[in-house]
Amino acid sequence: MSATITASVGAPFARIMSVGAYRPERIVTNEEICQRIDSTDEWIRERSGIIERRFAAPDESVVDMATAAATVALERSGIAIDQVGMVLLATVTHPYQTPSAAAEVADRLGAIQASAMDISAACAGFCYGVALASDMVRAGSARYVVVVGVEKLSDWVNYEDRGTAFLFSDGAGAVVIGPSDEPAIGPVVWGADGSQKDAITMTQSLIDYRDNGGPIFPTLEMQGQQVFRWAVGEMAKASQRALDVAGVAADDLDAFIPHQANMRITDAMVRALKLPEHVPVARDIAYTGNTSAASVPLAMDRMLESGEAPHGGTALLIGFGAGLVYAAQVVTLP
Repeated sequence: MSATITASVGAPFARIMSVGAYRPERIVTNEEICQRIDSTDEWIRERSGIIERRFAAPDESVVDMATAAATVALERSGIAIDQVGMVLLATVTHPYQTPSAAAEVADRLGAIQASAMDISAACAGFCYGVALASDMVRAGSARYVVVVGVEKLSDWVNYEDRGTAFLFSDGAGAVVIGPSDEPAIGPVVWGADGSQKDAITMTQSLIDYRDNGGPIFPTLEMQGQQVFRWAVGEMAKASQRALDVAGVAADDLDAFIPHQANMRITDAMVRALKLPEHVPVARDIAYTGNTSAASVPLAMDRMLESGEAPHGGTALLIGFGAGLVYAAQVVTLP
């Protein structure tokens, strides 16, 4: 006769309890970027909406920035560090295959009893993390989860590549997700299209770089028009599906917080969703650039800190990028 296994039981629902952000001190203007590429401040603003971006210091790591953002989120959450059951860290720029950045961050935070792992889902990584954390809290495998999106993209950019040099930047954003008595994180709508994996990729693998002797360290490369068409054509549809499964209408939103990929993509999504004018839209890219997995929590933090979005309001989140992967959900803002 087989034994009876006791299953874990979690909270009825989950919610985002707090958000924290870390923005590096160094401000990099379009003029500085244009010293190495044939472009202008006007062209960069017109094509992307970026006015300036932040770069981490040479000795400032993904782990450093993630720890800083998570520390703020934890302080704002009011929970004790020994209550954290999992640290989920979304990044594609941690320069070590192993150990995970999440394990280091958990140790620095003092969450020595927590499990920890990295998520590699590029610009969708944070929204993937929110979905996973919500499921963990509801399933009972963790009561509180720290989710961090962090990138140091300045280490992985070719500053002579006119198509990418002006886009990418550094930063970290974090949230604490815990139990809720009412629905506060909607069902996730996510997916991947690996047939378009070459749309955003690396110039070569680290193995190729090792075996072939270079000559150029692997950096990001992107097929801009292909990514633009995919994002404009498909991400508004994914956003609408996230609204539908959450039972929320666009008119009910208090904020729209998409991945800060490109201002023109954001504008196209707003039009496709027919968002009412009263719904504020995150445009953090103007002063932060594209921070990949960090962009959604950074934009969320800015909107809440500025008062542009209300605490306790309803927001639609969506992240999308290399893979090509995406994830969207409706949430109650902390």
